[in-house]
Amino acid sequence: MSQASLAGAQGVAVDRHEQVIRRVFWHLVPFLFVLYVVSYLDRINIGFAALSMNKELGLTPTTFGFANTVFYIGYVLCEVPSNLLLVRYGAHRWIPRIMVSWGLASAATMFAAGPHSLYWIRFLVGVAEAGFLPGILLYMTYWLPPAWRARATAIFMVAQPVTIAFGATLSGFILDMHGILGLSGWRWLFLIEGLPAVLLGVIAWFYLDPSPAQARWLSAEEKALLAAQLDTAVQPRKNIWAEMTSIPVLLLCLSYFGLVTSLNTMATWTPQIVREAVFSHGNYATIGLLSALPAAITVLAMPIWSARSDVAGERFFHYVAPAVVTGLGWIAVIAFGELPLRMLGLILATAGAFTAMVIFWTVPASVLSERGRPAGIALISSAGILASAVSPSVVGVLRDLSGSFASSLWYAVCLIVISIGGMVLVRHVSMRRTPQ
Repeated sequence: MSQASLAGAQGVAVDRHEQVIRRVFWHLVPFLFVLYVVSYLDRINIGFAALSMNKELGLTPTTFGFANTVFYIGYVLCEVPSNLLLVRYGAHRWIPRIMVSWGLASAATMFAAGPHSLYWIRFLVGVAEAGFLPGILLYMTYWLPPAWRARATAIFMVAQPVTIAFGATLSGFILDMHGILGLSGWRWLFLIEGLPAVLLGVIAWFYLDPSPAQARWLSAEEKALLAAQLDTAVQPRKNIWAEMTSIPVLLLCLSYFGLVTSLNTMATWTPQIVREAVFSHGNYATIGLLSALPAAITVLAMPIWSARSDVAGERFFHYVAPAVVTGLGWIAVIAFGELPLRMLGLILATAGAFTAMVIFWTVPASVLSERGRPAGIALISSAGILASAVSPSVVGVLRDLSGSFASSLWYAVCLIVISIGGMVLVRHVSMRRTPQ
């Protein structure tokens, strides 16, 4: 065979490989995106409900913060066990189970009658939802090769800012349903936004396949081509506990803790930060639309930056740069009380943190063996859940003590600096361990 013919055959093979990956990508990622939109909406809708719920239930910023904290306590306690059960029973069965149970528990938040009943219900929502995010991230490593994971993670995780933008607008209008059938607007909010998870959980039961080898919609040729591109190299058998307690994994836990502090702060408190800048409280729909603006802009930034990272094959700079932007955004929110400048700060903080998160989740698979990924990814995710458990109470207490969000946001700035430092050390340790 001539050299030109050989090159042409190789080009055809590459094109065919690309077609298979694209088919898998568009079959799987958009559906997972929809699932995550519903999941994240049920996680953050309490921040919008607070605009009317806090007064009705007699919640202060401190008690409202604790209501968020107990959700994440339930979540973090069940995170690693849930991901291990996912491996045992299969993501195609465990993820639908998570969705149905959390949807019912989230809708039940409408029955809260005071702080204590709210605490118990939110704890149960956290228990029910535990394992969803790390389970999805693990599931995607079974289907997509490393060179596609930043793009896939970006589209999947763009669900977070999309949900904030969509949820802020939707929740604002739902809160204005106050009094219909004798229900408060915030009770309607939990009901309307909780039940779709149940329906999608039933659909997921039939839609998700256990693995590429068992995919009913792939031909035998496509399965073989896909298997050749996945992480199929034989790896040395490692002790899972040793991997979970290794220096890179612990540093990633620290880094993710710092990053999620910013993510949780904006998801939980943005509506109230915006209302503080508006001065006159206005109606809920207006506050919802303003709260949606930073997230809407973030939706554009995430896929662009992640595609750049995939093309460059580089993760460190692509994480640190948006993390720095996050810190600068919070400083702008602290420094400026005028609505336009405060909104600019929120845009920078939101776009930076969510974009950094996409790049972050491409790193754990590179430092964990295939066998260690379920527990390792769940542990790192649990560090983020722990940050989500701590930050609402810290922000709420600081807000009560100081009378403004400034001191609370300095806490977020300090933690994003720690996150950057953690990633710097991960890179340093990884370079030292890489054979020269």
